[in-house]
Amino acid sequence: MAQEIWWASPSFWRKTAIWVTGFSFVVLIFLTFDTVDQITAGSKSGRVKAYSVINNRIDYVFDAERNMQVPVIGPEEPLFGKVLTEDEAKALVSMGKLTTQSKNCMNCHTLLGNGSYYAPDLTKSWLDQSWGSKEAREQSMVEFLMDPTDKLHNVLGRKMPNLGITEEEARATVAFLKWMSAIDTNGFPANFKPIDQSDPVAALVPTTVELAPEAGAEPTQQ
Repeated sequence: MAQEIWWASPSFWRKTAIWVTGFSFVVLIFLTFDTVDQITAGSKSGRVKAYSVINNRIDYVFDAERNMQVPVIGPEEPLFGKVLTEDEAKALVSMGKLTTQSKNCMNCHTLLGNGSYYAPDLTKSWLDQSWGSKEAREQSMVEFLMDPTDKLHNVLGRKMPNLGITEEEARATVAFLKWMSAIDTNGFPANFKPIDQSDPVAALVPTTVELAPEAGAEPTQQ
């Protein structure tokens, strides 16, 4: 009787299946904990910023080292002119998130690439050039969300309907979208051109004339 080849033995493959399943289970547990850290707001990974990041300027610039665009947190620029605590910011952003869910925004839009592709992705919509200028952006976004039907960039192509969003819901949604723009999405969306947020060049300060300490000395320019 021919001896059975070891790699063709049913016993060998049963043991192999058990070991592979066990190892995969351990890896899955590790990846789950790692993922939770990566997607939790304010975690050590830094990929998802704390909710209070809406108190700062958020930009999207090209990182040559990573060869992709990345969010950059700048100086203090509180949303609607009010600096919020972490708890206040969390409550406002959470309300905005619930508003996008209750209005079923993902039926047309995508968030972080998930949803429908009928309308634009909203991941970096806070930085969209369509808002014109950073000074008018907040109010423009609120007015658009409350009634987009008569707005200029909603005239052509696929149009957004009036969803009956209240001003409170609109302001919260703007907060949610600003927070979303601070998430490091590994360069998604690619080739996105953000709104210009550079500060105006300060006016030149006139030079002053100051007498030298010694009598009769020529005035010096500063």
